[in-house]
Amino acid sequence: MPVRCSWATTPLDVAYHDSEWGVPLHDDRRLFEFLVLEGAQAGLSWSTILRKRDNYRRAFAGFDPAKVAALTARDVRRLMTDAGIVRNRLKIESAIGNAGAFGRVQDAFGSFDTYLWRFVDGVPLQPNRPGRSRVPASTALSDTLSRDLRQRGFRFVGTTICYAFMQATGMVTDHVVGCFRHRAPGGRGRTVR
Repeated sequence: MPVRCSWATTPLDVAYHDSEWGVPLHDDRRLFEFLVLEGAQAGLSWSTILRKRDNYRRAFAGFDPAKVAALTARDVRRLMTDAGIVRNRLKIESAIGNAGAFGRVQDAFGSFDTYLWRFVDGVPLQPNRPGRSRVPASTALSDTLSRDLRQRGFRFVGTTICYAFMQATGMVTDHVVGCFRHRAPGGRGRTVR
């Protein structure tokens, strides 16, 4: 049995941990998916969001940013009755508004991927954290990303949400030392303290 980060306890968590978390992601639609899901997770457990992920894909047009940006007040009312997602009006409206902001970033930078990965110079950061208690909730870099996203019109992108987003999309590889997914220094990531 491989050693994993301590938060991966359920079969769904384990599958996510082993195949997605911390893997560098460069697909705009998937980046938008994680931006929406991380915003939806605020105040809840990630396991809750993972269980609702397929429902989110259905409810938010497969996370096609252009289709989500076109959702109307009528769609918001419909989504507020959808038990398969988090029925929080602010989170639903922010997902729609963020889709529009996402499109503007794509227009300005050619892709959201190009915009996002410049914050880490295109190379994942590889901290060497000895245990879960040493993994921060936010960093100076997540503060910078949060501030920049908010200036571009995004909501539900506070520094803690941004750091979780950076972990999920592999900008930061926060598998703890001892986890079978932790890469040794000198691997593909840039080692940081």
